[in-house]
Amino acid sequence: MLSMNSIPPFTPITRLMQSSFYLLLSFSFVMSLVRLYLFLAHAPQESYQSIDLIAAFWLGFRLDISILAYIMALPTLYLLILWLFRLHYLIDRSASIFRYYFFTLLTLVSMLLVTDIGYFSYFSEHITLMIFGIIDDDTQALFEIAKQNYNVVLLGAIAVIYLTVLSLIIKRFFTYLKPPMRKNTPLLMQIAFFSIVITAVALIGRGSIGIFPLAKDIADVSPNPLINKLPKNGVYAMVDAYEQYAKSKDGSYDLITSSGYRGKIEEAFALHVSAKRINKKDLISNLIQTTPKNEMLEKNPPHVLVVMVESFGLPILQHQSDEFDILRRLKKHFDEDTLFTNFISASNGTIVSLEPLLLNITARPKSTAFAQSTYLNTHFKQAAARVYQDAGYESSFVYGGDLSWRNIGSFMSRQGFDHQFGKASILNTLSLDEAQSSHDWGVFDQHTFDFVVKRLKEATSPQFIFILTTNNHPPYRVPASYKSKKLLYSENLLQQITGDKALAQLRLQDYQYALDMAGRFMDDIKSSELAHNTVVAITADNNTIEGIMHYDDYYNETKNIPLYLYLPKPLAVNEINTTVAGSHKDIFPTLYHLTLSHQAYISIGTNLLDPTPLHCGFNDAGVLMAPDGGFKTDKPQSEAQKRCNEYYKASLAVSEYLITSQAKVPKLSN
Repeated sequence: MLSMNSIPPFTPITRLMQSSFYLLLSFSFVMSLVRLYLFLAHAPQESYQSIDLIAAFWLGFRLDISILAYIMALPTLYLLILWLFRLHYLIDRSASIFRYYFFTLLTLVSMLLVTDIGYFSYFSEHITLMIFGIIDDDTQALFEIAKQNYNVVLLGAIAVIYLTVLSLIIKRFFTYLKPPMRKNTPLLMQIAFFSIVITAVALIGRGSIGIFPLAKDIADVSPNPLINKLPKNGVYAMVDAYEQYAKSKDGSYDLITSSGYRGKIEEAFALHVSAKRINKKDLISNLIQTTPKNEMLEKNPPHVLVVMVESFGLPILQHQSDEFDILRRLKKHFDEDTLFTNFISASNGTIVSLEPLLLNITARPKSTAFAQSTYLNTHFKQAAARVYQDAGYESSFVYGGDLSWRNIGSFMSRQGFDHQFGKASILNTLSLDEAQSSHDWGVFDQHTFDFVVKRLKEATSPQFIFILTTNNHPPYRVPASYKSKKLLYSENLLQQITGDKALAQLRLQDYQYALDMAGRFMDDIKSSELAHNTVVAITADNNTIEGIMHYDDYYNETKNIPLYLYLPKPLAVNEINTTVAGSHKDIFPTLYHLTLSHQAYISIGTNLLDPTPLHCGFNDAGVLMAPDGGFKTDKPQSEAQKRCNEYYKASLAVSEYLITSQAKVPKLSN
């Protein structure tokens, strides 16, 4: 047993503990300031209660100190070992060890907090596993974004000053540790001290005395979705993102289980296809549908174009006016043709919206992109391009950037696209000078559209072309020759825009250019023979401008994107319900029925022109769109929303089954 004479002096240990505690408590104030900044920069100016805000900050504080408790765990263990093994000679050196330890860990935490601020400002979400995809992006392009959109020198200077101040503060906390004299402390008091400290660190780190730790499932504190985002910090966000990323890579990702259909996948299929009786021996066969026979389409198959405009959110268009003419040439076409407005994106990033759209499935939450996973070489039989290919179309994937981005060229070559054209092909075909015709992510949109028009006019067979643009993307550059139109903000818009107004102006000018070029593209189509035999769908990958906007009607606006349809007169449809709810999954089923005769296909989505099925929009961030409005997953407010919530979960399970059962997918026959 330890005796009073054999144990090291105890007062220095308590002083080290005390200094560590005060340091971490002070740093929790910094973490709360970050939360306050996020609230001031992004939270709504109305529609929330003060008590909810207090609850959000209190929950956030508890999450912050739980992180700091984990940081405190190692010093606590270290001091316990010194005390138990009577390592007297190490105690006086411990202050220096603690200084380096806390500086390293708090610097890492600070980096994650700053990263989270930047991520939140763009996606209006804390760090998600998409950040690992961002890391895979063009490093040079990312640097150019930082250099052109931010004062890198100033930010670097602020970082140096911050770390210097942090270092000095930590040094001061551990400078005056030695008391004038070392008092003996009764052994029982020493044992009690360590027992209390260890218990406190464990409980604070866990954050809860219930079944689950506090951070396992952060509870909502308000009906307001943005207030609910405040408690989570960048550290927990990164931990969650990494866990999701690791699961998607190691094969432990199990969407069927997380959707609630483990061991009852047949129920998911029955709910998804709205049938009491299904083919249980061949579940995938239940998904096969066939378009009606149409002799006109067989004799005169139209070209089919699908355009995905980068970051083209719909809510900003509410402010369209002569003074704020953000639509430019696209406005005329939106007014003349079909525009679905109750429509949301599948996901919040480009690649994670693009792939589900082209694969006719529901976006899988918390999963990596197919092109950057073991599915890279999978030939998905339900891919949209393959459906058109089987119907006799020549299919092309056209991207204004480099086809090496996220392995997109390689992946699309396996999904039914006869051709994959990227930046190099566009520059070469149009004999363009790269320096004058490109920005950091690819060619300017006008050249991508010109390339497509050229191919269409030279085509000798029906064309299916999918187009992905690159403008309306940081660092928000437009051609020097482009004549931007002034964008004068109304008072209402000024109140909705958050953050740096100069950067917002730059962003909206690029937004205007991207929409103007889409309108110019439609002008080219409609003013030529292509107007008589070309179907065009224009949509977006996401509404990332939500990162700098306040939305009073969050769930109806945050993921809201357009779906525009141009149909030649022979294919015109009367009385289209453009308020029907939908998302990316519904685009191709709609186009199949408009453009293909007696063609079999598999899709998770529905034909938006058919009033019979349940129409709902799905976004993998947990925002769903029902016939009566948007809502959060598992928080339905009406019977229609309850049906969409159940339908969404079943569709997730069915999508996962379809993906993982590719070898069992039957050959489509007409």
